[in-house]
Amino acid sequence: MTPGDVRPATTETADPRAGSPAEVPAPCAPVSTRQALLRGLRGRCPCCGKGRLFRAFLKVADRCDVCGEELHHHQADDFPAYVVIVIVGHIIVPLVLLVETRFAPATWVHLVLWLPLTIGLSLALIQPVKGVVVALQWAFGMHGFEAAKERRDLAAGTLHIRGA
Repeated sequence: MTPGDVRPATTETADPRAGSPAEVPAPCAPVSTRQALLRGLRGRCPCCGKGRLFRAFLKVADRCDVCGEELHHHQADDFPAYVVIVIVGHIIVPLVLLVETRFAPATWVHLVLWLPLTIGLSLALIQPVKGVVVALQWAFGMHGFEAAKERRDLAAGTLHIRGA
């Protein structure tokens, strides 16, 4: 079986949200955490790097259309938004302070400068940050990605059995 092959699932591995048993993807080739995060940053499947991670602007695909890796397990919730707020805040606040102390423009100038920049940066960063969060969960086997992580570790021969 090659890394791109998909084998039929048993009922234990079926997606409960789907009406029928799902297919369990074969484990992908070994992927470093860094590589998975970079793939997530680009909006690609953390497993194969080819399939699309998002099916809409912020809606994560249920599974990769190339390798079949299940992605519906993610629980990114509000964390990507918090990260974007921190990043944008660290960019905008020093610039606002610099402009205010050097030029002291009117309030309307601040609004014209910083409001579009803040909105633009936030929209530009939210999808890549969410991709990184989903890829991080996938790489560490968090929130439902445990089975995929175990398959990858077993295929790579690095599975550590707890309590042994």
